[in-house]
Amino acid sequence: QVQIMESGGGSVQAGGSLRLSCAVSRDIFGAYCMAWFRQAPGEEREGVAFIRKDGRLSYVDSVKGRFTFSQDSGKNTLYLQMNSLKPEDTAMYYCATRQYGSLACRCPRQSSDYDYWGQGTQVTVSS
Repeated sequence: QVQIMESGGGSVQAGGSLRLSCAVSRDIFGAYCMAWFRQAPGEEREGVAFIRKDGRLSYVDSVKGRFTFSQDSGKNTLYLQMNSLKPEDTAMYYCATRQYGSLACRCPRQSSDYDYWGQGTQVTVSS
């Protein structure tokens, strides 16, 4: 039984902050990569932030310095702290895992490379 559940989305004004949470089933929390993706209407799903099994973090350039990806292994929960939000951050945000991979490689960026997905949580940033 695999369960991924995002929460914490909402509506904020530009410059505001939100913290997204992603509760992940214990059996997949130790996945090779866990990631946050987002998808705006009419756009492709975009990888936002990634954490590898060894703790290495990476971010898409557009959110560097504004978003912070973290995890709490005791709670099997991932977090995406989003600061200085911009209207272009408006999207449905998804949590995903890729179960296997090599630590010699970075987490994949394409959504098709991820195995399990949550249902998404909406983030809306108004100007």
